[in-house]
Formats: sequence, C-alpha cells, structure tokens
Amino acid sequence: MNNERLEYLGDAILDAVIAEYLYENFPEQEEGFLTKMRARIVSRDKLNEIACHLGLNKLVRSHIPNNGTKNIYGNALEALIGAVFIDSNYKKTKKFIAVRIIERYIDLSELKSQDPDYKSKLIEWAQKNKKEIRFENQENQQSAEHTSGFISFVFLEDQEIGSGTGLSKKEAQQQAAHQALLYMGLIMD
Repeated sequence: MNNERLEYLGDAILDAVIAEYLYENFPEQEEGFLTKMRARIVSRDKLNEIACHLGLNKLVRSHIPNNGTKNIYGNALEALIGAVFIDSNYKKTKKFIAVRIIERYIDLSELKSQDPDYKSKLIEWAQKNKKEIRFENQENQQSAEHTSGFISFVFLEDQEIGSGTGLSKKEAQQQAAHQALLYMGLIMD
C-alpha cells in the first residue's frame, strides 16, 4: 500500500550508519558535535536534496497530493535505504550509504562550518559550570517598517549579558547568545 514501514526502517538504519561514520571520522569530537553533524546530514531538507540528486523525484508516484512540499522525496530515500537493508544486510547497506550518499553528496567540511548554535553552546557552558542561564523574549514592533519580530535578552544568574533581535524567537535568541558568548570571552569574532 505504501512505503511507511520501509521508511521507518530506513530512517533507523540511516541514523545508525551516519552515527557510526561520524564516530569513526571525527575521533577527537565530543557527543554534542557528533549529534549536531548527524542532525544536519539527516535533516529533512538535506534528505530531500539528496533524493533529488539521486533522481528519486522522477521515480516517485503518489496518490496523495504533494501540496508543494518535497518531503516525499526524502521519505522515498529512507524507504529505499530500508529496502536495500531488507534485500541485503547491514554491512552492504552501510557501504551503499557511504559510497552512494555520503561520499557523493555530503560535504563534511561544509557541514562542520555551518552556522554555530550559540544558544546550545551557551547552555552547555552554563550546565558545565553550574550557572543559571535564562532567555526573555519580547515582541519587537518596528513601527517605521510595520514589521514585527522579536527581541531576546539572555541573563547569567540575574545579570543581562546579551541581547539580540530577529524575525523569529530562535533568531533573536541566537543573536543574544552570540553576544553573551562574546561578552564572556568564550568566543572571538
């Protein structure tokens, strides 16, 4: 009827293979780095992009309306990986993923240098040092442009150490965390 079961299996196999691949190729990196790298590789956007490079977008037939999203292609890639696993074994599936996907379509250097997650870095520092970090968000109305966004403030204990603005709360918090890390001397710009 559909590929959901294969997709489920392929998703799990892909996560395991990517985790093992990163573990072996970045022996000096900690869990947080490996987790972020794996998330970037198996992100919906990245899987959709890879599926299109593989030509799956030309092969997929669906009776369900696509509604302008391309997630069906990433889902098809996961189903394909599940099918390869069913037809062979883990070792061959691992080789398929490494040779046909990672080596052809994943630039680890580029992924490694993507936008750092300042908020996570700040929270990790606070947890390691047993400090309280909190974010406060407000809507930011810019009357001249009639655009709304957000402003975020970050506090270490009760002291404001950074602020940032953005069109989303996430963007504002990232800017505030970046400013806080600079203020604390934990990163250099």
